[in-house]
Amino acid sequence: MTDTILFDLDGTLLQFNEDEFMTAYFMRLTKVFAGLRLDAETSVKALWAGTKVMMQNDGVKTNSDSFWEVFSEMMGLSGDRLKAIEDSFDKFYETEFDSIKSILKNCDPELPGRMVRTLNSRGFTLVLATNPLFPMCAVTTRLKWVGLVPEDFKLITNYSNSTYCKPNLNYYREIFKKLGKEPDRCIMIGNNTQEDMCASELGTKTFLVTDYIKNEINTDISAFRHGTLAELERYLASLPDPS
Repeated sequence: MTDTILFDLDGTLLQFNEDEFMTAYFMRLTKVFAGLRLDAETSVKALWAGTKVMMQNDGVKTNSDSFWEVFSEMMGLSGDRLKAIEDSFDKFYETEFDSIKSILKNCDPELPGRMVRTLNSRGFTLVLATNPLFPMCAVTTRLKWVGLVPEDFKLITNYSNSTYCKPNLNYYREIFKKLGKEPDRCIMIGNNTQEDMCASELGTKTFLVTDYIKNEINTDISAFRHGTLAELERYLASLPDPS
């Protein structure tokens, strides 16, 4: 019986076009670099290099440590200056990042919060299984866009508490180990045929949200239970309560 449900965030609970999101994100982030007197071109290169290292992380250190080691080396940052940069990034995610909410395309902005609160009331364990490339403050801000708070979830993956990224199956194993859950008692819900649906390889049930599907290798989606976010809500309502 299913007792645990993992939700992806971007493109799933938050419905938007990823290209629009990245454009808006970098447009605002470059202003932060300028305010910190950092070279914008080098900063963007360092940001992507740090992200790549996180995506390839092997469990030895947190994604956060991996990112900042690369970013600081490329930017020549250390000590108080590096700490100031980190603090400025956090402040950006807590304040200016909020302006990107305008790109949301959720047809029913109340649906994610309603769905999550209903599942909690029924006794399911809920995980926000967002790819852990951001600090917790950035995740918290994005949750607010659809009326959710960190307390709605038993676990939220972020770059400080994770040592792998999707689609590495160890990312999912790390979650199951932390929660003491068996994969076959869980459902992974997401919009990415590679990063989210790969959880099925561990015996985890899956649901592919198709509103803003990401399917770069043209996977046959008939292999997965799939549908819109509204259809997902109806499917989850049909599940028996966990015992």
